[in-house]
Amino acid sequence: MTAVHVVLPGDIDDPANPSGGNAYDRHVCRGLAALGWTVREHQVPGGWPHPGEPERAALAGLLGALPDGATVLLDGLVASTVPDVLAPHAARLRLAVLVHLPIEDEAERRALAAATAVVTTSEWTRRRLLARYPLAPDRVSVAPPGVDPAPLASGTPGGGRLLCVAAVTPIKGHDLLAAALAEIADLDWTCDWIGPLDRDPAFVHRLRRRLTATGLTGRVRLAGPRAGADLADAYAAADLLVLPSRRETYGMVVTEALARGVPVLASETGGLPATLGRAPGGDRPGLLVPPDDAGAAAGALRRWLTDPGLRDRLRRAARQRRDTLTGWPVTVDRLATALKEATA
Repeated sequence: MTAVHVVLPGDIDDPANPSGGNAYDRHVCRGLAALGWTVREHQVPGGWPHPGEPERAALAGLLGALPDGATVLLDGLVASTVPDVLAPHAARLRLAVLVHLPIEDEAERRALAAATAVVTTSEWTRRRLLARYPLAPDRVSVAPPGVDPAPLASGTPGGGRLLCVAAVTPIKGHDLLAAALAEIADLDWTCDWIGPLDRDPAFVHRLRRRLTATGLTGRVRLAGPRAGADLADAYAAADLLVLPSRRETYGMVVTEALARGVPVLASETGGLPATLGRAPGGDRPGLLVPPDDAGAAAGALRRWLTDPGLRDRLRRAARQRRDTLTGWPVTVDRLATALKEATA
Protein backbone atom coordinates (compact mmCIF):
# COMPACT_ATOMS: atom_id res chain seq x y z
CA MET A 1 0.00 0.00 0.00
CA THR A 2 1.33 3.47 -0.91
CA ALA A 3 1.53 6.12 1.80
CA VAL A 4 1.61 9.90 1.49
CA HIS A 5 1.95 12.59 4.13
CA VAL A 6 -0.16 15.62 3.18
CA VAL A 7 0.75 18.98 4.75
CA LEU A 8 -2.25 21.31 4.79
CA PRO A 9 -3.14 24.80 6.03
CA GLY A 10 -4.77 24.69 9.42
CA ASP A 11 -8.02 26.23 8.18
CA ILE A 12 -8.74 23.58 5.54
CA ASP A 13 -12.06 22.61 7.14
CA ASP A 14 -13.06 26.02 8.51
CA PRO A 15 -16.56 26.76 7.16
CA ALA A 16 -16.00 30.49 7.73
CA ASN A 17 -13.03 30.50 5.32
CA PRO A 18 -13.95 28.42 2.28
CA SER A 19 -11.59 28.54 -0.69
CA GLY A 20 -11.02 26.66 -3.90
CA GLY A 21 -7.64 25.51 -2.64
CA ASN A 22 -9.07 24.05 0.54
CA ALA A 23 -11.86 22.30 -1.36
CA TYR A 24 -9.32 20.86 -3.81
CA ASP A 25 -7.10 19.58 -0.99
CA ARG A 26 -10.02 17.92 0.77
CA HIS A 27 -11.20 16.23 -2.43
CA VAL A 28 -7.77 14.80 -3.25
CA CYS A 29 -7.15 13.54 0.30
CA ARG A 30 -10.44 11.64 0.18
CA GLY A 31 -9.80 10.49 -3.36
CA LEU A 32 -6.30 9.13 -2.66
CA ALA A 33 -7.68 7.23 0.33
CA ALA A 34 -10.42 5.78 -1.89
CA LEU A 35 -7.71 4.56 -4.29
CA GLY A 36 -6.07 2.64 -1.47
CA TRP A 37 -3.41 5.10 -0.43
CA THR A 38 -2.60 5.58 3.23
CA VAL A 39 -3.14 9.31 3.66
CA ARG A 40 -1.68 10.90 6.77
CA GLU A 41 -2.84 14.50 7.11
CA HIS A 42 -0.79 17.12 8.94
CA GLN A 43 -2.56 20.43 9.42
CA VAL A 44 -0.24 23.34 10.18
CA PRO A 45 -2.03 26.26 11.86
CA GLY A 46 -0.86 29.79 11.26
CA GLY A 47 -0.97 32.76 8.95
CA TRP A 48 0.08 31.05 5.73
CA PRO A 49 1.50 32.18 3.34
CA HIS A 50 3.02 34.65 5.82
CA PRO A 51 4.15 32.41 8.69
CA GLY A 52 5.78 33.57 11.89
CA GLU A 53 8.57 31.76 13.67
CA PRO A 54 6.22 29.41 15.59
CA GLU A 55 4.64 28.20 12.33
CA ARG A 56 8.03 27.75 10.67
CA ALA A 57 9.29 25.82 13.67
CA ALA A 58 6.19 23.62 13.68
CA LEU A 59 6.65 22.75 10.01
CA ALA A 60 10.35 22.06 10.51
CA GLY A 61 9.55 19.76 13.42
CA LEU A 62 6.90 17.96 11.38
CA LEU A 63 9.22 17.31 8.44
CA GLY A 64 12.07 16.33 10.73
CA ALA A 65 9.94 13.64 12.35
CA LEU A 66 9.04 11.94 9.06
CA PRO A 67 10.99 8.80 8.09
CA ASP A 68 13.59 8.83 5.32
CA GLY A 69 12.09 8.23 1.90
CA ALA A 70 8.59 9.36 2.89
CA THR A 71 6.42 10.92 0.18
CA VAL A 72 5.19 14.34 1.27
CA LEU A 73 2.60 16.43 -0.58
CA LEU A 74 2.67 20.03 0.60
CA ASP A 75 0.04 22.63 -0.21
CA GLY A 76 1.83 25.50 -1.95
CA LEU A 77 0.28 27.98 0.48
CA VAL A 78 2.47 26.36 3.15
CA ALA A 79 5.53 25.38 1.11
CA SER A 80 6.19 28.26 -1.25
CA THR A 81 7.39 30.81 1.31
CA VAL A 82 9.66 28.62 3.46
CA PRO A 83 12.44 27.22 1.23
CA ASP A 84 14.85 27.22 4.17
CA VAL A 85 12.53 24.82 6.01
CA LEU A 86 12.22 22.48 3.01
CA ALA A 87 15.86 22.44 1.88
CA PRO A 88 17.33 20.40 4.78
CA HIS A 89 14.88 17.58 3.97
CA ALA A 90 15.06 17.67 0.17
CA ALA A 91 17.59 14.84 -0.08
CA ARG A 92 15.88 12.40 2.29
CA LEU A 93 12.16 13.06 1.65
CA ARG A 94 10.18 12.92 -1.60
CA LEU A 95 8.72 16.42 -1.52
CA ALA A 96 5.89 17.31 -3.90
CA VAL A 97 4.44 20.83 -3.88
CA LEU A 98 0.86 21.45 -5.00
CA VAL A 99 0.72 24.97 -6.45
CA HIS A 100 -2.74 26.54 -6.55
CA LEU A 101 -1.62 30.16 -6.98
CA PRO A 102 1.96 31.07 -7.97
CA ILE A 103 3.63 33.65 -5.76
CA GLU A 104 6.40 34.30 -8.29
CA ASP A 105 9.24 35.38 -6.04
CA GLU A 106 12.68 34.18 -5.01
CA ALA A 107 11.34 32.21 -2.05
CA GLU A 108 9.01 30.21 -4.26
CA ARG A 109 11.80 29.57 -6.77
CA ARG A 110 13.96 28.06 -4.02
CA ALA A 111 11.06 26.11 -2.52
CA LEU A 112 10.14 24.50 -5.84
CA ALA A 113 13.80 23.75 -6.51
CA ALA A 114 13.81 21.67 -3.32
CA ALA A 115 10.83 19.61 -4.49
CA THR A 116 11.06 16.28 -6.27
CA ALA A 117 7.81 17.09 -8.10
CA VAL A 118 5.52 20.07 -8.63
CA VAL A 119 1.81 19.66 -9.34
CA THR A 120 -0.25 22.58 -10.61
CA THR A 121 -4.01 22.93 -10.84
CA SER A 122 -4.05 24.37 -14.36
CA GLU A 123 -2.04 24.27 -17.55
CA TRP A 124 -1.77 28.06 -17.34
CA THR A 125 -0.02 27.77 -13.96
CA ARG A 126 2.35 25.11 -15.28
CA ARG A 127 3.37 27.33 -18.19
CA ARG A 128 3.80 30.26 -15.82
CA LEU A 129 6.10 28.34 -13.50
CA LEU A 130 8.20 26.93 -16.34
CA ALA A 131 8.61 30.41 -17.81
CA ARG A 132 9.53 31.90 -14.44
CA TYR A 133 11.78 29.25 -12.89
CA PRO A 134 14.46 26.82 -14.16
CA LEU A 135 12.33 23.72 -13.53
CA ALA A 136 12.60 20.55 -15.58
CA PRO A 137 9.33 20.21 -17.53
CA ASP A 138 9.01 16.52 -16.66
CA ARG A 139 8.96 17.45 -12.96
CA VAL A 140 5.92 19.72 -13.34
CA SER A 141 2.53 18.11 -13.97
CA VAL A 142 -1.09 19.27 -14.04
CA ALA A 143 -4.09 17.93 -12.13
CA PRO A 144 -7.00 20.29 -12.85
CA PRO A 145 -9.89 20.41 -10.36
CA GLY A 146 -12.88 18.20 -10.95
CA VAL A 147 -16.49 19.04 -10.33
CA ASP A 148 -19.37 17.11 -8.82
CA PRO A 149 -22.48 16.48 -10.94
CA ALA A 150 -25.39 18.78 -10.11
CA PRO A 151 -28.98 19.31 -11.28
CA LEU A 152 -29.64 21.83 -14.00
CA ALA A 153 -30.58 25.31 -12.81
CA SER A 154 -33.97 26.37 -14.13
CA GLY A 155 -33.10 30.01 -14.81
CA THR A 156 -35.53 32.91 -15.06
CA PRO A 157 -36.87 34.49 -18.28
CA GLY A 158 -35.17 37.84 -17.72
CA GLY A 159 -31.84 36.46 -16.54
CA GLY A 160 -31.63 38.96 -13.70
CA ARG A 161 -30.42 36.71 -10.90
CA LEU A 162 -26.68 37.39 -10.85
CA LEU A 163 -24.26 35.52 -8.60
CA CYS A 164 -20.65 36.14 -7.60
CA VAL A 165 -18.92 33.43 -5.52
CA ALA A 166 -15.54 34.60 -4.24
CA ALA A 167 -13.88 36.03 -1.16
CA VAL A 168 -14.56 39.77 -1.20
CA THR A 169 -11.05 41.04 -1.94
CA PRO A 170 -9.43 43.35 -4.50
CA ILE A 171 -7.96 40.45 -6.48
CA LYS A 172 -11.46 39.06 -7.07
CA GLY A 173 -12.58 42.40 -8.49
CA HIS A 174 -15.67 43.18 -6.44
CA ASP A 175 -14.91 46.89 -6.79
CA LEU A 176 -15.07 46.46 -10.56
CA LEU A 177 -18.34 44.58 -10.23
CA ALA A 178 -19.81 47.31 -8.02
CA ALA A 179 -18.87 49.92 -10.63
CA ALA A 180 -20.30 47.80 -13.46
CA LEU A 181 -23.56 47.22 -11.61
CA ALA A 182 -23.93 50.96 -10.99
CA GLU A 183 -23.82 51.48 -14.77
CA ILE A 184 -26.75 49.12 -15.33
CA ALA A 185 -28.90 50.27 -12.41
CA ASP A 186 -31.67 51.06 -14.89
CA LEU A 187 -32.16 47.35 -15.59
CA ASP A 188 -33.91 44.66 -13.55
CA TRP A 189 -31.45 42.49 -11.61
CA THR A 190 -30.20 41.39 -8.19
CA CYS A 191 -26.69 40.19 -7.39
CA ASP A 192 -25.69 37.92 -4.51
CA TRP A 193 -22.06 38.10 -3.36
CA ILE A 194 -21.19 34.87 -1.59
CA GLY A 195 -17.81 34.57 0.06
CA PRO A 196 -15.80 35.54 3.15
CA LEU A 197 -16.00 39.19 4.16
CA ASP A 198 -13.09 39.25 6.60
CA ARG A 199 -10.06 38.88 4.30
CA ASP A 200 -9.81 42.66 3.75
CA PRO A 201 -12.24 44.49 6.08
CA ALA A 202 -11.20 47.96 4.87
CA PHE A 203 -11.93 46.98 1.27
CA VAL A 204 -15.34 45.59 2.25
CA HIS A 205 -16.11 48.80 4.16
CA ARG A 206 -15.31 50.90 1.09
CA LEU A 207 -17.49 48.66 -1.06
CA ARG A 208 -20.45 49.02 1.30
CA ARG A 209 -20.09 52.79 1.17
CA ARG A 210 -19.97 52.71 -2.63
CA LEU A 211 -23.07 50.51 -2.81
CA THR A 212 -24.89 52.91 -0.51
CA ALA A 213 -23.80 55.93 -2.54
CA THR A 214 -25.02 54.36 -5.77
CA GLY A 215 -28.31 53.17 -4.29
CA LEU A 216 -27.54 49.46 -4.74
CA THR A 217 -27.66 48.19 -1.15
CA GLY A 218 -31.06 46.61 -1.68
CA ARG A 219 -29.98 44.85 -4.87
CA VAL A 220 -26.46 43.66 -4.00
CA ARG A 221 -26.52 41.24 -1.08
CA LEU A 222 -23.26 40.50 0.73
CA ALA A 223 -24.20 37.08 2.05
CA GLY A 224 -20.88 35.98 3.54
CA PRO A 225 -19.54 32.43 3.14
CA ARG A 226 -21.88 29.60 2.20
CA ALA A 227 -21.25 25.88 1.89
CA GLY A 228 -23.08 22.63 1.28
CA ALA A 229 -26.79 22.88 0.57
CA ASP A 230 -26.86 26.66 1.05
CA LEU A 231 -24.24 27.18 -1.66
CA ALA A 232 -25.93 24.65 -3.94
CA ASP A 233 -29.21 26.53 -3.55
CA ALA A 234 -27.50 29.78 -4.57
CA TYR A 235 -26.16 28.20 -7.76
CA ALA A 236 -29.56 26.63 -8.49
CA ALA A 237 -31.25 30.04 -8.26
CA ALA A 238 -28.69 31.84 -10.45
CA ASP A 239 -29.03 32.92 -14.05
CA LEU A 240 -25.44 34.08 -14.55
CA LEU A 241 -22.22 33.65 -12.57
CA VAL A 242 -20.05 36.79 -12.59
CA LEU A 243 -16.34 36.52 -11.78
CA PRO A 244 -14.46 39.80 -12.47
CA SER A 245 -11.12 38.61 -11.03
CA ARG A 246 -7.96 40.53 -11.71
CA ARG A 247 -6.02 37.28 -11.51
CA GLU A 248 -7.19 33.67 -11.46
CA THR A 249 -5.27 30.46 -12.05
CA TYR A 250 -8.29 28.23 -12.62
CA GLY A 251 -11.59 29.40 -11.10
CA MET A 252 -13.39 26.38 -9.64
CA VAL A 253 -16.61 28.38 -9.26
CA VAL A 254 -16.80 28.54 -13.06
CA THR A 255 -17.12 24.78 -13.42
CA GLU A 256 -19.47 24.69 -10.40
CA ALA A 257 -21.78 26.99 -12.36
CA LEU A 258 -21.34 25.13 -15.64
CA ALA A 259 -22.17 21.84 -13.89
CA ARG A 260 -25.62 23.36 -13.42
CA GLY A 261 -25.84 24.79 -16.93
CA VAL A 262 -25.38 28.35 -15.65
CA PRO A 263 -23.46 30.63 -18.06
CA VAL A 264 -20.50 32.68 -16.84
CA LEU A 265 -19.26 36.24 -17.29
CA ALA A 266 -15.55 36.29 -16.38
CA SER A 267 -12.36 38.25 -16.87
CA GLU A 268 -10.09 37.09 -19.65
CA THR A 269 -7.17 36.50 -17.32
CA GLY A 270 -4.96 33.61 -16.24
CA GLY A 271 -6.61 30.22 -16.50
CA LEU A 272 -10.20 31.48 -16.71
CA PRO A 273 -10.60 31.24 -20.52
CA ALA A 274 -9.51 27.59 -20.46
CA THR A 275 -11.75 26.81 -17.49
CA LEU A 276 -14.74 28.36 -19.22
CA GLY A 277 -13.82 26.40 -22.34
CA ARG A 278 -16.17 25.76 -25.20
CA ALA A 279 -19.14 23.55 -25.90
CA PRO A 280 -18.54 20.66 -28.34
CA GLY A 281 -19.80 22.82 -31.21
CA GLY A 282 -17.27 25.55 -30.43
CA ASP A 283 -19.53 28.07 -28.67
CA ARG A 284 -18.39 29.66 -25.43
CA PRO A 285 -20.76 29.05 -22.51
CA GLY A 286 -20.38 32.63 -21.37
CA LEU A 287 -18.71 35.97 -21.97
CA LEU A 288 -15.11 37.06 -21.40
CA VAL A 289 -14.16 40.69 -20.78
CA PRO A 290 -10.77 42.36 -20.30
CA PRO A 291 -9.58 42.31 -16.68
CA ASP A 292 -9.73 45.52 -14.66
CA ASP A 293 -12.33 47.02 -17.02
CA ALA A 294 -15.58 47.88 -15.28
CA GLY A 295 -17.00 49.44 -18.44
CA ALA A 296 -16.52 46.25 -20.42
CA ALA A 297 -18.14 44.23 -17.63
CA ALA A 298 -21.10 46.64 -17.58
CA GLY A 299 -21.48 46.35 -21.34
CA ALA A 300 -21.47 42.56 -21.20
CA LEU A 301 -24.02 42.54 -18.39
CA ARG A 302 -26.28 44.90 -20.34
CA ARG A 303 -26.09 42.62 -23.36
CA TRP A 304 -26.98 39.61 -21.21
CA LEU A 305 -29.95 41.35 -19.62
CA THR A 306 -31.38 42.92 -22.77
CA ASP A 307 -30.81 40.26 -25.44
CA PRO A 308 -33.00 37.15 -25.03
CA GLY A 309 -31.32 35.50 -28.01
CA LEU A 310 -27.91 35.86 -26.38
CA ARG A 311 -29.21 34.38 -23.14
CA ASP A 312 -30.66 31.41 -25.01
CA ARG A 313 -27.39 30.78 -26.88
CA LEU A 314 -25.24 30.99 -23.77
CA ARG A 315 -27.56 28.78 -21.77
CA ARG A 316 -27.56 26.19 -24.53
CA ALA A 317 -23.76 26.28 -24.72
CA ALA A 318 -23.47 26.01 -20.93
CA ARG A 319 -25.64 22.91 -20.89
CA GLN A 320 -23.56 21.36 -23.64
CA ARG A 321 -20.31 22.28 -21.88
CA ARG A 322 -21.73 20.67 -18.73
CA ASP A 323 -21.51 17.27 -20.42
CA THR A 324 -17.76 17.66 -21.06
CA LEU A 325 -16.70 18.42 -17.47
CA THR A 326 -14.59 15.86 -15.63
CA GLY A 327 -15.11 14.66 -12.07
CA TRP A 328 -12.74 14.51 -9.13
CA PRO A 329 -11.64 10.90 -9.80
CA VAL A 330 -9.81 12.18 -12.91
CA THR A 331 -8.04 14.81 -10.80
CA VAL A 332 -7.04 12.26 -8.18
CA ASP A 333 -5.73 9.83 -10.80
CA ARG A 334 -3.49 12.54 -12.28
CA LEU A 335 -2.20 13.57 -8.88
CA ALA A 336 -1.57 9.96 -7.90
CA THR A 337 0.43 9.45 -11.09
CA ALA A 338 2.58 12.48 -10.28
CA LEU A 339 3.23 11.21 -6.76
CA LYS A 340 4.15 7.75 -8.01
CA GLU A 341 6.60 9.22 -10.50
CA ALA A 342 8.11 11.32 -7.71
CA THR A 343 8.77 8.21 -5.66
CA ALA A 344 10.11 6.08 -8.53
